[in-house]
Amino acid sequence: MTEFDVIVVGGGPAGAHAALAAASAGLDVALFDEHPAAGAALQRELCASTIKCFFSHVVWSVSGEYRIDALGPQGPVHCTARALIVAAGATERMVPFEGWTLSGVISLANAAELLSSSESLQGRSFLVAGCGPWLAAVAAKIIEAGGHVDAIIDLAGHTERGRVVMGLAARPALLVQRLKWWRTIRRGGTPRYGRHTIVSAENAGERLRATWAQCDSAGRALDTPRISTLVDSIIVGHGFIPASDITRLLRARHRFCREAGGWVAVADEHGRTSRALLYVAGDAAAIVGTDAAASHGGLVGLACALDLAASPAAKLKPRIELARRRHRRRARVGRVMAKMMALRSAQVDGIAPETIVCKCESVKRSEIDAACDAGAHDVNQLKAWTRCGMGPCQGRICGDIAAELLVRRMAAASRESVGVFTARSPLRPIVLGALTGEFEYGDIVIPHAAPL
Repeated sequence: MTEFDVIVVGGGPAGAHAALAAASAGLDVALFDEHPAAGAALQRELCASTIKCFFSHVVWSVSGEYRIDALGPQGPVHCTARALIVAAGATERMVPFEGWTLSGVISLANAAELLSSSESLQGRSFLVAGCGPWLAAVAAKIIEAGGHVDAIIDLAGHTERGRVVMGLAARPALLVQRLKWWRTIRRGGTPRYGRHTIVSAENAGERLRATWAQCDSAGRALDTPRISTLVDSIIVGHGFIPASDITRLLRARHRFCREAGGWVAVADEHGRTSRALLYVAGDAAAIVGTDAAASHGGLVGLACALDLAASPAAKLKPRIELARRRHRRRARVGRVMAKMMALRSAQVDGIAPETIVCKCESVKRSEIDAACDAGAHDVNQLKAWTRCGMGPCQGRICGDIAAELLVRRMAAASRESVGVFTARSPLRPIVLGALTGEFEYGDIVIPHAAPL
């Protein structure tokens, strides 16, 4: 069992910067992430540091003593630490619509990852729909790669987009990047349908027919003429949900905040949760975007170093104050974007009774409504009665939508009253044989019988 001062779960911008900050203060740090490596620039910094990196490792269990159980290419790994920083990022939200489970419908995050890794997307013509800055980012990358974006279907209206531009004025580099995306989109001749939402997708031979409609500010599709087009792929994303499964597993206090993306651990500005020496950083703490997540990670790493007395407080406190000011500037922009991506109050109203909500267990909206009418008034009751959230994703994809459907069905309920799925190990699907290894029946140790 290897021991560290601090373990960081998550190797994205928040986790990597938290690990680098903690290590720079003299702490013995381990970093776990299921991806093969961090981004190129961060990877160079990590390689030049004293941090013990466990990339391509799936963390499947976290205990109250800050023991990490992970599975990597060489087999199981078990570590403990005095402190734990959770920087697990976020899960993309996709509000179900008729046909969203069809082949050729993919998420914005998956599309962005494929484009960034130089892999091609399926087909040559695309529809990009949902909300948030990734609409423009993905559309521009598709056009730059030689594809054609037939339309961008954006839930946001002119006022919301204006707030984002005003917020970006404080971050000129981000504003310039956004303007470049929209210049590329205009050159590609792609129309943008503001205050519209996708309502269905259906197979049309080897292509998909996408249909969308005008909506109100709450995300409710209006009774107006529908617009359709034939495309090869539909790319959809409706914002992000903080990854709170580890902090929930460790029983830290949580609260529901729609603007932050959903359920988040109750934490101070420095990432300290209600549990001693348990910290949360980046989008796992609240949806603020990549730029602010990185600065928050650095702030949390330094706060952890201060709490563990890694360096004299007189040296750490000025660094913490500088990191805090930097993060506040970046977070202001991130919060504006997060508010635009937050799940809207009537966004789930258009989900038809026969539309699947839980992909893993094929649970339809009608089944969720029926369970609610029968008395399942919190998500864990719903889970037990319908199996919604029992699949490999453990409710990461369907949990937010299922809870919202319960609230809408009961009218007087709230997201707090219907709760959140209970987190349990294993946190990720794992192959049992990879943990047990190879053995013969004769290798099993049979204990002596207890005395009568």
